[in-house]
Amino acid sequence: MGFGLYQATRSIRWAIIYEMASLVSLGVGLPTVFSGVSDWMMGMTWWQNMIIGLMVTFICCEVILLFFFVVDDVLRIFSFVKQKILPTSSSTTVTVSSLKRRRLLKTIGLGITSIPFFSFLYGITRGKYAFRVIEQTISSKDLPSEFDGFKIAQFSDFHAGSFDSYTGVQRGMELLQAQNADMILFTGDLVNNRAGEIKPYQSLFGKLKAPHGKFAVLGNHDYPRNRRLFPDREARERNAKAIQQYYQDTGFRLLNNENEKIEKNGRSIRLLGVENWGKRFLKRGNLQEALQGVEDKEFSVLMTHDPTHWERVVKDHPKHIHLTLSGHTHGMQLGLELLGIKWSPAQYLYKHWGGLYQEKEQYLYVNRGFGFLGFSGRVGIPPEITVFTLKKA
Repeated sequence: MGFGLYQATRSIRWAIIYEMASLVSLGVGLPTVFSGVSDWMMGMTWWQNMIIGLMVTFICCEVILLFFFVVDDVLRIFSFVKQKILPTSSSTTVTVSSLKRRRLLKTIGLGITSIPFFSFLYGITRGKYAFRVIEQTISSKDLPSEFDGFKIAQFSDFHAGSFDSYTGVQRGMELLQAQNADMILFTGDLVNNRAGEIKPYQSLFGKLKAPHGKFAVLGNHDYPRNRRLFPDREARERNAKAIQQYYQDTGFRLLNNENEKIEKNGRSIRLLGVENWGKRFLKRGNLQEALQGVEDKEFSVLMTHDPTHWERVVKDHPKHIHLTLSGHTHGMQLGLELLGIKWSPAQYLYKHWGGLYQEKEQYLYVNRGFGFLGFSGRVGIPPEITVFTLKKA
């Protein structure tokens, strides 16, 4: 693409810089991904994350530029045909005119491509730690009046092995604590693979405090099944138990297909949690077990990592679940949510991929994630902390 860049800018210096940066990112990034150095994004360094991020950035921008260069090739063919058909005098005029149009086309293409290029650069440097707080109000006639104004903070998909900045993570956790929620909920994926990934951030989890406790459920990455890292079933089970122990050591109560009664001034609501249930991953979640002891009209909040569980099981269950909290999709860490536009590649994989959904007086909220995985950045989909305020309808 360097030649096309030169044609658009008439600057051989920038064309060479772009081409060299693109080749270096591919030359170093691909071996980093496929050599297994990081054991699938586990304990990543800043340089590893940066080179992979740059590689993805250049690939995406090359695809966009390619479209404009293909159009240019088509115009070139038409210009060639016209030169053969038209007389010589008018042929010269057509050639000069077509050259101007083609150069304008490439300049427009370069301008359009610069938008995602700089967006990706921001996403892999600052965007992945640019945490935002999203506030939601959930109203229900079944909510006891004692819980009117009750605040729940949710975060999800920590993916400890992907982080390369302790201070960046610390800033996000401090922002979470600053919401002064009555209860803190984490909806799974503490690590990428190995339990030990959480060690550098264990104290940050332990410092989180809420008057009515902090609770969690397991995500698909909390059941690592990488056979190269864990060659036998016993190794996998040991690692899974170690992950669960880290949850408990940091003060999080794991709800594995069970529920907890949350009491306030003599009244209560019910918090439910299930193990992972997903259409592509493990189906260990058992909603029926989690509902044991829950009364018919008792206001209930369900934590389930994968939002497909809500679509396929929860919303049509005989027991009315008022609010379901999920994560898992990350919003694909790429998208656009601006001026009423809501788009992400995640929508082609998941019907419910980010934000609030409602059906039959039941709510589903899909948190876009706290961390990142694979692509070490976030473009248009910032890392998220969600705060819910419960209201008596």
